[in-house]
Amino acid sequence: MDTISKTEAKNKMKEAKPWVRRFGRFGYMTKGVVYGMIGVLAALAAFGPRGDTTGASGALQSISEMPFGEVVLWIIGIGLIGYIVWDFIKAIKDPENEGTDAKGLIKRTGYFISGIIYANLAFGAIKLASHTGNAGGGDSEKTISAKLMEQPFGVWLVGIVGAIIIGYGLYELLSGIKEKFMEKFKTYEMNDKELKVARISGKIGLIARGVVLSMVGFFFIETAYTHDPNQSKGLGGALDEMASQPYGQFLLAMVAIGLILYGIYQIIRGRYQHMNFGNKGK
Repeated sequence: MDTISKTEAKNKMKEAKPWVRRFGRFGYMTKGVVYGMIGVLAALAAFGPRGDTTGASGALQSISEMPFGEVVLWIIGIGLIGYIVWDFIKAIKDPENEGTDAKGLIKRTGYFISGIIYANLAFGAIKLASHTGNAGGGDSEKTISAKLMEQPFGVWLVGIVGAIIIGYGLYELLSGIKEKFMEKFKTYEMNDKELKVARISGKIGLIARGVVLSMVGFFFIETAYTHDPNQSKGLGGALDEMASQPYGQFLLAMVAIGLILYGIYQIIRGRYQHMNFGNKGK
């Protein structure tokens, strides 16, 4: 039987409080469901006429039209709140020791922005489930960029947001290529099959999502350059843009598979992610 290293034992002792840990893990799993749905819809669009490229809000709308869709939406909405809580903890309390240097602050700012984005998504899921509104539609990025443009130095703000999104996209891309994401798992609790699935889904999934996020960031920078909020596009817009390129159907199919695998990777994170305070989990 494998022995647990001192570092791994320390990680186990420093894990977050049980309610935070369980809530956060549930959040990762629900995020995985949403991305899996986005990937499935994109795959249907790539392989036949029955699907359509869409972002997270569109995926929620599709779920609402399924049998027991309302129940699933309530579960997703509540689960995403757990993910949001953990994002804000990572941004404010810095449990992963990202630090206060430029690189650390950029990553922590990214966690905070992620929390805001998923808060909007969770609110949209709950509105759909309770029949009090829609999931936000595909124009949320345009709304965000328009509101930022109205602020003092708004053009710069939109450009900075775009740069942060691109930076995070490249970070995920490199993390997938170098397989650095495996450091976040409690590998000593995983069997060989689970390790293999985690490695493959994380590698391909992070590369796919990194590409798409970088495209979204580029659209924000284009908005800042043209002063036109209509240039801002989210995940669905990035997939649409990809589909319109030469060999777009092939590209879309590859990214769709990657997003499905990203969803699987998030579900595995929900089970085996280190959720520590004061240690990166190495």
